[in-house]
Amino acid sequence: MTVLLLRHGRSTANTSGVLAGRTEGVDLDEVGRAQAAGLVDRFDGLPIRALVRSPLLRCRRTLEPLAAALGIDPLVEERLAEVDYGSWTGRKLGELVGEPLWRVVQAQPSAAIFPDGEGLAQVQARAVAAIREHDRRLAEQHDGDVLWVACTHGDVIKAVVADAIGVHLDGFQRITADPASASVIRYTSLRPFVIHLNHTGASLAATVQAAPPGAAGDSDAVVGGSTA
Repeated sequence: MTVLLLRHGRSTANTSGVLAGRTEGVDLDEVGRAQAAGLVDRFDGLPIRALVRSPLLRCRRTLEPLAAALGIDPLVEERLAEVDYGSWTGRKLGELVGEPLWRVVQAQPSAAIFPDGEGLAQVQARAVAAIREHDRRLAEQHDGDVLWVACTHGDVIKAVVADAIGVHLDGFQRITADPASASVIRYTSLRPFVIHLNHTGASLAATVQAAPPGAAGDSDAVVGGSTA
């Protein structure tokens, strides 16, 4: 099973330097809308069988063009929602840098709990559980290998990738997930294999490998033929 972790396109909060969190109505900006439309060509040639997304508007907007092209209705997954930043929500990032908790978020994120919000360890637990459960569900539904897309948020993607790599959550700030980027994880019965990180190029099909390095002998290590 292979999941494409897709971050939503650039939003109005990204350009204004505001920590949007779960604020309602945060939409894509002009660049973000172009990024969303471009997913149709970027993902062309990939045998995508399912779309799952965060409930927030910016993720819905990001998947709309791809969903229309594929004829697939995205499934909303609450556990892929953005971090609940609590009272930090809606504040300027420039202001938050001066908060004592900011250093904790950067240096020891496993200990970071946002005031009136949730902790990053909770975020990782819920997101990883969601990804793995959808992976199992799709495998059972399709009786075999499935390539699917999960559209979510930057910190959520970084937390899932850290788990897949086997890196402690305290190292997740070393991972990058730019707007409209795709990170590809192959889940097997042995272990996850991280195939690609932060892909923002023109075509993803050319970069997703059929068999990740080190997966020799894994009977599941084929995605849609020789390439996917």
